[in-house]
Amino acid sequence: MPPAKKIFVIDTNVILHDFRCIYNFQEHDIVLPIVVLEELDKLKKGNDIINFHAREFTRELNQIAGDRLFNGGLPLGRGLGKLSVETGHPFSQKIQTSFPEATPDHRILSITEHLKEKYQGQQVILISKDINLRLKAKSLGIQSQDYESDKVTDIEPLNRNIEVHENVDADLIDRLYQGEEGVEQEAVSLKAFAHQYFIFKSDRSSALAHYDPYDRVFTRVEKKRMYGINPRNAEQTFSVDALSRMEIELVALTGKAGTGKTLLALATALHLEKKFNQILLARPIVPLANRDLGYLPGDVNEKITPYMTPLYDNLAVIKNQYKLNSREYKKIEEMQDSGKLVISPLAYIRGRSLSNVYFIVDEAQNLTPHEIKTIITRAGEGTKMVFTGDIQQIDSPYLDMKSNGLSYLTDKMLGQDIFAHVNLVKGERSYLAELASDLL
Repeated sequence: MPPAKKIFVIDTNVILHDFRCIYNFQEHDIVLPIVVLEELDKLKKGNDIINFHAREFTRELNQIAGDRLFNGGLPLGRGLGKLSVETGHPFSQKIQTSFPEATPDHRILSITEHLKEKYQGQQVILISKDINLRLKAKSLGIQSQDYESDKVTDIEPLNRNIEVHENVDADLIDRLYQGEEGVEQEAVSLKAFAHQYFIFKSDRSSALAHYDPYDRVFTRVEKKRMYGINPRNAEQTFSVDALSRMEIELVALTGKAGTGKTLLALATALHLEKKFNQILLARPIVPLANRDLGYLPGDVNEKITPYMTPLYDNLAVIKNQYKLNSREYKKIEEMQDSGKLVISPLAYIRGRSLSNVYFIVDEAQNLTPHEIKTIITRAGEGTKMVFTGDIQQIDSPYLDMKSNGLSYLTDKMLGQDIFAHVNLVKGERSYLAELASDLL
């Protein structure tokens, strides 16, 4: 006997997270509260990703409906359920007493409660990225769940530190130091995925190693100075290696604040600037307390400057390695003036075709999986993309460690022969910063 069909009520934030979400509920039916369409209408104008998702979903909905009415539900496709729109209903006594204000969230709760009473033989479940709304629903006896389709199931591989292997044959480590050909995987008797990094130790020596998926060998990783910045530990050394390898087109650097992710990425990009037409350094703008940028004073440049300051701070660290009249310092100034080095909000870059660009996206944990995909699919020939972020420090109210774009990217790409991931653990900003990160 086939399982009973469920009814999923979709909140607006799910659509803004993934505008194709309605196709991810298998044979179950989907209900859109009419207030969701009202909210999408208010968000259809603008250049942010949520505006794009609002427009795309509305177009998709119009294509599904055509000349037909939503009465009774419209089929979403083979093997899928039906989609219907539910109009508003008067608040029940329970909802009216609990939530006097007729906010969009409370209207969605009212519609979900109505459907629960109407279809008592079926499970009616509210799907929302909003934790508070899910808790409100559960307080009213309404089932509610997060949108799980693009969540990472196992977060541990993303938090994994560099693998350290003790008791490695000293002769194998000697071979790593002696030549560039490397040591074959069979000789080490170690399973490894593409561009994985290791610390090998014997009773008399040690070596940092990288697994080359093309020749299937381990090669030694040397510490490299990048535009005045020296790696201070093994993790940073591995990061610079991944950031500078031209065969690695996509890099994810994860780790807490102060581990040097963005600084190393920018320094490496500057070191390799002759190989690229442009260096782009961008980050998403996530206003504090969910307040729109319109609340900030000044013109558009003055509004975004506070959000870009950390990127300029990293550039200043690199510039301060040199004297004002040095060739390196002047080179950075020239690159900024000519537009070869651009620091910008991510929204200003989205939509461009990026060819032969070294593209660094900072704070990538605040992006959705769909946003990450949208950015990567803009990559043209010769482009290298680097995503940095701390998956334990997420500013977006609708993302968490398992649903953010940086985790999703790393989970899906791990093992691909053009991708490398390094998780940095040791903070190098200062002892104070390291202590605060660990204890506070």
